[in-house]
Amino acid sequence: MKVTLDLDGELYRSLKVEAARADRSLRDVTNEAIVEWLARREEAEDRASADAALEEYRRTGGESASAFFEHLAAETRATYGPGE
Repeated sequence: MKVTLDLDGELYRSLKVEAARADRSLRDVTNEAIVEWLARREEAEDRASADAALEEYRRTGGESASAFFEHLAAETRATYGPGE
């Protein structure tokens, strides 16, 4: 897909020089930069979500993973009967 970008002149010149040094096209360098930017945003979002979950765990007293899975297994046995 084609897109038009309005870049600062100095930024554009720097981008062209560095792309040429790396023997890469502006398209490739721009695509890589956008993909990396999106990945960093996703990573930051994941960290924020994990931090929020940990804070909730601490605030509510939480439950260890082993206790959670034991409880889940007991619910499953109660619903479906004992496994073989």
